[in-house]
Amino acid sequence: MELRLTDLELPDRSAKPRATGVTMVIDTGVPTRYFADLIGCSSDYVDFVKFGWGTSVVSPGLTEKISLLRSANVDFYFGGTLFEKYILQDRFDQFREMCRHFGCTHVEVSNGTIDLADDEKSKYVNELSNDFIVISEVGSKNQMKSENMAPNKWINYINDDLSAGATLVTLETRESGHGGICRPNGELRFGLVEEILTSGIDTSSLLFEAPSMELQSYFVRRVGSNVNLGNIAPTDVIGLETIRLGLRSETLHEFEPVDVASPFTRK
Repeated sequence: MELRLTDLELPDRSAKPRATGVTMVIDTGVPTRYFADLIGCSSDYVDFVKFGWGTSVVSPGLTEKISLLRSANVDFYFGGTLFEKYILQDRFDQFREMCRHFGCTHVEVSNGTIDLADDEKSKYVNELSNDFIVISEVGSKNQMKSENMAPNKWINYINDDLSAGATLVTLETRESGHGGICRPNGELRFGLVEEILTSGIDTSSLLFEAPSMELQSYFVRRVGSNVNLGNIAPTDVIGLETIRLGLRSETLHEFEPVDVASPFTRK
C-alpha cells in the first residue's frame, strides 16, 4: 500500500486545469521514453510543456511526445525562438499553419533575439489570439539589452501584450538562468521584479521563468504557492512542488501560521 501523508497542514494548491500556480516544463530534446516516464510520474503538477527554442524541428519522436502530453492532459507549445525564426524568414503564415498542423492550442510570441519592435510583437499577439491562446514573452536574451531596459519599459510591454490578447506574459530568464530578469551571474534583478510586482499587474497573468531552485524558492516566498513558474527542468517538477508546499528547507517555515513548541518542552 502506498504511504500517503494526510495529516500535514499544507498551503492550498490550485488543481488542474489551473488559472494560477501553473508550471511550465521545458523539453530540451530529452529521449522519448525518458520523457514518457517523467510526464507519467509528474503530470498532475505540469500544466505546459514548452519544446524549447527550435528543438521541435530536430527532435525525434515529437509527435509521440505530443500524443503522450494529450493523454496526460498537459498542454504544449513551441519555443518563442522558433516563432522568431519564422518571422525572420517572413513566414508568419507558415508558422500559423505549422501550429495548426500539430494541433496546438497555445503559441508563444517573443522577440528575445531578433530585431522586432515590441509594438510589432504585440500585433502578432493580437493576430494569433484569434486562433490560439497566446503566451507572450518580455525581455531580451541579449544581456546588455535587458539590463538597459528600464522597469517602466518592462511594465509597458507587459501591459501592451495583455491588451493585445496575451493570456500569460512570460518574464524572460534563459534555461541557463541568465538574461532577462537575471544578471549574467544568475542573480535575480530584485529591483526590477519588485517594480513589476507592485505595478498593479495581476500576478496571475505573469509567468516567471525560474530554472534554478534559488529562483523558484524566491518567487514562492515572494508571491506564494500559486505563482506561475516556467523553464522548469523535467527532473525538477517534484522538487518544485515541495517548494510550493513548504516541504523543502527553503520554504519550510514560510506557510506555518505559528511556531509550534516541541512536545518535550510543553508544560
